[in-house]
Amino acid sequence: MQDLDYFFNPKSVAVIGASKHPHKIGHVILWNFLRSYKGRIYPINPSVDEIMGLKTYKTILDVPGKVDLAVIAIPAKFVPPVLEECGKKGVKSVIIVSGGFSEIGRSDLEGEVKRIGKKYKMRIIGPNCIGVFDAFSQVDTLFMPRYRLERPRNGRISFVSQSGAVGSAILDWAAAKGFGFSKFISYGNAVDVDEVDLLRYLEKDKTTRVIGMYIEGTRRGRELYETLRRITKKKPVIAIKGGRTESGSRAASSHTGALAGSAKVWEAMLKQSGVIVAGDIRQMFNYARVLAEQPLPKGRRVGVITNGGGFGVIASDAIEKHGLELANLEKKTIAKIRKHVPEYAVVKNPVDLVGDADAQRYEVALDALMDDPNVDIILVLILFQTAGVQSEIIDVVANKSDLKKKPIIAFSAGGEFTTLHMRMLEKVGVPVFDSLEEAADAIEKMYLYSLYVGNAE
Repeated sequence: MQDLDYFFNPKSVAVIGASKHPHKIGHVILWNFLRSYKGRIYPINPSVDEIMGLKTYKTILDVPGKVDLAVIAIPAKFVPPVLEECGKKGVKSVIIVSGGFSEIGRSDLEGEVKRIGKKYKMRIIGPNCIGVFDAFSQVDTLFMPRYRLERPRNGRISFVSQSGAVGSAILDWAAAKGFGFSKFISYGNAVDVDEVDLLRYLEKDKTTRVIGMYIEGTRRGRELYETLRRITKKKPVIAIKGGRTESGSRAASSHTGALAGSAKVWEAMLKQSGVIVAGDIRQMFNYARVLAEQPLPKGRRVGVITNGGGFGVIASDAIEKHGLELANLEKKTIAKIRKHVPEYAVVKNPVDLVGDADAQRYEVALDALMDDPNVDIILVLILFQTAGVQSEIIDVVANKSDLKKKPIIAFSAGGEFTTLHMRMLEKVGVPVFDSLEEAADAIEKMYLYSLYVGNAE
């Protein structure tokens, strides 16, 4: 899949349709490249000599150096001749963000694009897409300005989306919550590069630990199934399936020209291939975060630490509801904790460190549960409203999480002070939830995936 690497790690980029007008798509794309991309940038516009301090070129054929990636943002009817010029120039990869192809019945234009791509052996993403964002190389073809759509920090989750709108919302959500991304790809009508190609690329990508995808339909059902079945033994794949109803299927067909197919067939295929199915964006991130940041558990026994007894009770209910178990702590674990906590602390599972607990008390409990062979997963509940809990607890939890001995999942709930510390936990690789129900659901999916790959009993 080396040819796809030019989409994510090009040494030079041409923006065809670059514009001086701040509200034009070509202006936003060029501006995004200028902000963070370190390679050579060539604006293509036959009407002006300079844009944002960069010399412009009338056509891509006038560019003096090699061009690894071309981003095309011009009306659909002009795309084929411009694509022909890209072929003559020897461009390796092309992203066509322009719409107006098969999704509105112009299959003739799309067919011409496909023919030209094959003629020159160029790889093409699109048309009718927003393209690529790579948090490491900072390739960014999204035509949404960053003040409207934040870009997430770099991380281990990659996302493939047939829909640009769904994809852009996912990126914005991830950035707002502090979640890390590796790569994002919106592939639209898939005239060339499709979900199968992208999954195969991400399978081998070293910065991708978890793959998320939004898919409406496919033209390569058997290959998609076989690819997913192979990948899920190495990396978790989490899918949101669009077009699961008759109405949704019709909408998907008019959206990207995709064939959504039977909902029951899709459900069976995804299940048999080991894909974790999410109902919406929030649920997808719930699963992706725990799988991207934490080691897989060896079993389903959960140890709970809290500084609020009521939340320990709610956590116990959620754990049992999702087919998990409260771990039976060893006597030496209980004795180890008891030495360092007041008499009124409740030292069983859940371990209630009570309302005056500080970071040191949490550290003792975490160490004890990490060493207990009866505990497979640790769920740590932190109420930041209490006086004893200070910001130093972030380092305590992060240091234990970094050991990667057992998965550590956090929960907290509250206002601005709490939200600030929840984001701090996310940034240091500790997944944190504001719902114990959602936390237990994510832990369940982590456990089931560990069973699927043979990691758990």
